Order: sequence, then structure tokens, then C-alpha cells
Amino acid sequence: MKKRVLIICTGNSCRSQMAEGFLRHISNGAVEVFSAGTIPSTVHPMAIHAMGEVGIDISHHTSKSVDQFVQQNFDYVITVCDTAKESCPFFPGAHRTLHIPFEDPVWFTGTKEERLEKFRQVRDQIKVKMKEFFRKELKKV
Repeated sequence: MKKRVLIICTGNSCRSQMAEGFLRHISNGAVEVFSAGTIPSTVHPMAIHAMGEVGIDISHHTSKSVDQFVQQNFDYVITVCDTAKESCPFFPGAHRTLHIPFEDPVWFTGTKEERLEKFRQVRDQIKVKMKEFFRKELKKV
């Protein structure tokens, strides 16, 4: 059976979406990956753009609520922001929970190019951490 991973942030608009995209890509389909938000919104266009720059298309992703996943079983539930960690519901079917926080680029102010650069920085941090997570926790799948 494939390992199942749920990645959670507040809006499910950026960090969790990018982490989902990277983990799907890194695992090459060997892991079932989902993302959700405690207060879902929409996938941020700059997150889509930044991921497209590294060859990962998340334009088809949608923002989802954690509520639709609470009764499901997961090998890992990962929160990627402090707010989500504090307000995340209990997942009785989670084998293991992890907290891997990232700065939210959505709140960064500046020119469009400066904001996009912040998305790139966070994207690159997420890539490193998702590769590390896969290597340490999931490589055996």
C-alpha cells in the first residue's frame, strides 16, 4: 500500500500546495499526497508561477478544508505553518504528525518582482525540506 501524507497550512493557498507538488514529484507517484487548510481560500497565482518555474504544475490544484480529511487515515500529517499547527483538528487516523514551518510569502510586501522572489525563496526551502522528509521517512516505499 502507498503511504499517505496530508500537508496542512492556514489557507491551503501556497505553502501546503507547493509542498504537495514537490512531494508528489519527488515520490514519482509512490506516495499519495494531499493538502488542506484550516481556513481554505484559493491557490495563489504566484505559488502556481513559482512552481511552474521548476517544472511542477499546480495550476489544477484546489484549496480544500482539513474537515474533509479528518476521518481519513494518514501515515503522516504535516503542518507547515504555526497557525495551522495551533488550530489543526485532531487526526485520529494519523500514524505520525510533524511540524515543518515556513514563512508565508503571501504577507510579504513589495513590488510584484520582489513578492515573486519571496515566493521563490519559500519554494526553494520547501523543496529542500520535502526532499529531506522523503529521504528520511518515505524512501523505503
